[in-house]
Amino acid sequence: MKWRGSQGSRNIEDRRGMSKGKAGGMGIVGVLIVMGLGLVFGVDVSPLLNNSGGATSSSSGALTQEDRAQGEFVSATLGYTEQIWTEVFKTQLSRRYNPPTLVLFKGTTASPCGNASGATGPFYCPADKKAYLDTAFFTTLSRRMGAGGDFAAAYVVAHEIAHHVQNELGTLGKANAARQRMSTADSNRVSVMIELQADCYSGIWARYAEERLGVIEAGDISEAINAAKQIGDDTLQRNAGQRPMPHTFTHGTSAQRQEWFARGYKSAKMAQCDTFAALN
Repeated sequence: MKWRGSQGSRNIEDRRGMSKGKAGGMGIVGVLIVMGLGLVFGVDVSPLLNNSGGATSSSSGALTQEDRAQGEFVSATLGYTEQIWTEVFKTQLSRRYNPPTLVLFKGTTASPCGNASGATGPFYCPADKKAYLDTAFFTTLSRRMGAGGDFAAAYVVAHEIAHHVQNELGTLGKANAARQRMSTADSNRVSVMIELQADCYSGIWARYAEERLGVIEAGDISEAINAAKQIGDDTLQRNAGQRPMPHTFTHGTSAQRQEWFARGYKSAKMAQCDTFAALN
């Protein structure tokens, strides 16, 4: 992806290098998010859940050259999402897009949805309309999950911003409210719908980035498709030495994630991303 030299977004809250301090407690929404992300990314999040009364916000000291480069990359990618969703909201929905803030951190940090750490992976918090990202996840994505390339990392950012799109439209709030009244299995099924719709919206973003902004390079779309494959619930469970258990899936299978990203990319229409109707 062509990103060097781009203006980038101003909606970045860079907490890397901040001094240590106490983070707030974890509410029920935060618990659900952390548990879900722990399952998807195959990590033990019990220390976070056990420490829900407060966590230390920390960093790894001064920013390295790599940290700065990753920050610039995220800022550029976020800027592209702002340009694209402003246009999509205007042309397809006849409404204004209000962009979110993206929080960069190292180690741990606090959010209204609970304490964030590199172990939880990137996530979007609807309570403060912010996405949270430790860019060390990009290294994990490439080296441990087999999803290398800058556009694989861009897909991760675009996916979290897609949750903000859902939140702006009221979809996310309604779906999460409904999940609170459901059994675990049904709640997981709705979670899959939420995540696959975000993948579809990410595909729309990729299509616009290619056609409107001209920043897509050869192999970029394949990198995103591969990333979608590598973070499918079934693939993650197999890689963790487990037998895939569909009733525990919260993000969708590899095939589903690839399919819905491709659907968004091919159609470039938000109306084609109604996973709630298609999967109900």
